[in-house]
Amino acid sequence: MLGFGTIAKKVFGTPNDRKIKATRPLIERINALEPEFEKLDDDGLRARTEEFRNRAAEGESLDDILPEAFANCREAAKRALGLRAFDVQLMGGVFLHQGNIAEMKTGEGKTLVATFPAYLNALTGKGVHVVTVNDYLARRDAEWMGKVFAMLGMTTGVIYPDMPQDAKLAAYESDITYGTNNEFGFDYLRDNMKAKLSEVFQKQHNFAIVDEVDSILIDEARTPLIISGPAQDRSELYTAIDTLIPSLTDAHYEIDEKSRSVTFSEDGNEFLEEQLHARGLLPEGQSLYDPESTTVVHHVNQGLRAHKLFTRDKDYIVRSGNVVLIDEFTGRMMPGRRLSEGLHQAIEAKEGVQIQPENVTLASVTFQNYFRLYDKLAGMTGTAMTEAEEFAEIYKLGVVEVPTNRPVARQDEDDQVYRSAAEKYQAMIDEIRKANEKGQPVLVGTTSIEKSELLSQMLTKAGVAHNVLNARHHEKEAQIVAEAGRLDAVTIATNMAGRGTDIQLGGNVDMKVLGALADNPDADPAELRTAEEAKHAEEKQKVIDAGGLFVMASERHESRRIDNQLRGRSGRQGDPGRTVFYLSLEDDLMRIFGSERLDKVLKTLGLQEGEAIVHPWVNKSLERAQAKVEGRNFDMRKQVLKFDDVMNDQRKVIFSQRREIMAADDLSEIVGDMRHQVIDDLIDEFMPPKTYADQWNTEGLYAAVIEKLGVDVPVMEWAAEEGVDDEEIRERLTKATDEMMARKAVDFGPETMRDIEKQVLLQTIDTKWREHLLTLEHLRSVVGFRGYAQRDPLNEYKNESFQLFEGLLDGLRESVTRHLAQVRPLTDEEREQMMAQLAAQQMQMQQAAAPAPAAEEPAPEATAEHAPGFVEDDPATWGNPGRNHPCPCGSGKKFKHCHGRLA
Repeated sequence: MLGFGTIAKKVFGTPNDRKIKATRPLIERINALEPEFEKLDDDGLRARTEEFRNRAAEGESLDDILPEAFANCREAAKRALGLRAFDVQLMGGVFLHQGNIAEMKTGEGKTLVATFPAYLNALTGKGVHVVTVNDYLARRDAEWMGKVFAMLGMTTGVIYPDMPQDAKLAAYESDITYGTNNEFGFDYLRDNMKAKLSEVFQKQHNFAIVDEVDSILIDEARTPLIISGPAQDRSELYTAIDTLIPSLTDAHYEIDEKSRSVTFSEDGNEFLEEQLHARGLLPEGQSLYDPESTTVVHHVNQGLRAHKLFTRDKDYIVRSGNVVLIDEFTGRMMPGRRLSEGLHQAIEAKEGVQIQPENVTLASVTFQNYFRLYDKLAGMTGTAMTEAEEFAEIYKLGVVEVPTNRPVARQDEDDQVYRSAAEKYQAMIDEIRKANEKGQPVLVGTTSIEKSELLSQMLTKAGVAHNVLNARHHEKEAQIVAEAGRLDAVTIATNMAGRGTDIQLGGNVDMKVLGALADNPDADPAELRTAEEAKHAEEKQKVIDAGGLFVMASERHESRRIDNQLRGRSGRQGDPGRTVFYLSLEDDLMRIFGSERLDKVLKTLGLQEGEAIVHPWVNKSLERAQAKVEGRNFDMRKQVLKFDDVMNDQRKVIFSQRREIMAADDLSEIVGDMRHQVIDDLIDEFMPPKTYADQWNTEGLYAAVIEKLGVDVPVMEWAAEEGVDDEEIRERLTKATDEMMARKAVDFGPETMRDIEKQVLLQTIDTKWREHLLTLEHLRSVVGFRGYAQRDPLNEYKNESFQLFEGLLDGLRESVTRHLAQVRPLTDEEREQMMAQLAAQQMQMQQAAAPAPAAEEPAPEATAEHAPGFVEDDPATWGNPGRNHPCPCGSGKKFKHCHGRLA
């Protein structure tokens, strides 16, 4: 009997069906315009772009321009690439323009789809960012689709790591800019560490189209982007603790595989304390529970995690003496990405490679908060429906399933569940051999390098020729994937199979032509292509007759999306195909999420060795288990985001203030207000309201005024005058400091003074923000314990971080005021001395670079004199040199490296 929901869907259609239906008239309008645009010459297409730009500038909405813009773009793609967009591709483009995620199956041409909304939204002149998962795809797509945009009179740029500043600025100035999520995110952080507005890359965040949106906005959302600087080196401590971990037994710790955590047991803590005392890592009489032991306990916990939760060739590989992380979702290496809080160093100690110093955070942002900066966001992927709730809640993005251009002809078979992993692998080898004998190409998906190499060994033993694609062979990725659809091909891949490269039945013609050209460089490319296309058509037909691409997986992933991505490699553009998952009760997902019950069922059924259970119910129960894991992961990401949102509000305030400061020509009013606020705070502190004169701390006020305001005024005498109140002293202090700063402006010159104010403000903001980030990190790591006292850790974090932020703003005002008070122009004598020292240093450098003479005469002794009035033991006589100015003692060193270190 049909349920009410099913009956309603049959009558009214699903919400997705209604969205598809609503775009049909728009697609018909675009198709009706096709003959008109076909008549235009190339200059005519570019002229229409100018016309659309003018209409957008005059206030016409992009929705009104859409049909003509899409028709123009389709015609340009037809001429530049020889590709005419299908109706479903136009439909995908409409949904992207509306700010949705378009779920389009593999091989439906998502790269071309992005050109339509990118072109339309670039007409406003505010720029469009197209985000991809790796640099190879960013460059490939920018070059490939750049031909379409050039035909339309638009510019295309691409950003990549270690790019020259000028080239990157030019790429961001383009109408459409391609790049990876990491590079866009890091450029945002770098922009907010710049000193000049002209050097800022991202002037605005108008519209972003995110390719493989599920990978970028879901999978990578747990890891924040961090720009960091080196901290104190603790290599010896990591190495010492690493030698301790192997002596632990199973009784000393407890592993929770579901939450991927490991903790010491009571026995473990006792054993640990003994060992740490014995090795001199914990002072005698000091317990693990003492506050002084926090650092050692933190390092021991990270060492335990490194050994028990992180596995070589699954979570990371060791390459050229470096520990390189592997992305658990794509199976790709992530060079340059490091685990935080000392965990990466603990893994380096475990593997015996050089331990890199820990880092301190200079700036950080999560992908969630970065991409929510955009006025409009859209995305494309083959698999998004399973995460539709998260996209809606976090990013306010709807997910629309776009129909395929041709009906899907692929057969998705029920999972086959075996009792043991050995039986499962044997069944897979038998099935691969059977498919291989009839010429059917096979793609085998695994979850780790280790398992892909185990299957590879078994296939080699069985005499089946095959390719392996994992993080070790990622350089050949595009080539291996392009060959995966050829007759007789067998390809074993980790989760990375085919990202950005289609698996075409019979192989990829372009790759074959390139291969043939490499073998015969003198051949005519056109003739080679004709010959290869003929061979390809014949081979493709043989593959189709053999059943198309056969995708098999060695286990289920925690996320249904990753499984669907693998399935989607087969059956592109209406091709035939077949997919099946081989599972065992020893698989991680089955073992962790309740295989005992299933094991009992299999025993009751009397399942023989080598037999599999195949039933839709098994699929349903597995999907429920995966949905539970996805739900838990969503909760974890939500929790990370809730904490980051607290910091994000503060980040927006600081970053927007920096932008305003960089854009301003005159900051004297802002620094003046800061100075006046510092005076108000000093008066309130030392001369509290509603107190008598004999209760004032005038001595404290006098000292604070000299230290923080840099003026020596008779505060105590003022306070002793008859009838003087706190308001009068406030006014006198304000007048004295304003006059002092006015004199400085005259001494330096107004323009130089404005530059000094800007630099001091920016440097102080950066320093204070850096210190604030470190404090918030420490607060975040301990605030969870407040839960034991029945207090909500998130509320505690909000309250305390707000107080810390208020403290940051107070400290900012004081620091800026103090630094500006200390700034003074050099005297003629100091300037001459500095020039002489610079000349001497230059001479030394030239001598060091020149070849040494045969015999050297003794060099004359340095006779640099100290500044007039300088007394070694009296800092008051040293003047007020900047940290990078020469030391007044005449040593020739910078002040910060000489007497400034002692001051």
